[in-house]
Amino acid sequence: MMSSNMRGLLRCLCDGGRLMVGVPNYEVYVQHMGQRHPERQPMNVIEFARDRQNARFGQGGRGGFRCC
Repeated sequence: MMSSNMRGLLRCLCDGGRLMVGVPNYEVYVQHMGQRHPERQPMNVIEFARDRQNARFGQGGRGGFRCC
């Protein structure tokens, strides 16, 4: 069985790896919205994923990385 310290370290490493390749964390987003913007309804997980993908690849009139 894995200790809580080891589990925390593994989660931190996984989150860091996801951020390096551009995969945001939905739970962190929901927590941020609750703390900083409690009057606003957070996006659901599908809307969040689509929004982050559009922001990354410059779709929908937004900036972002474009390879072509």
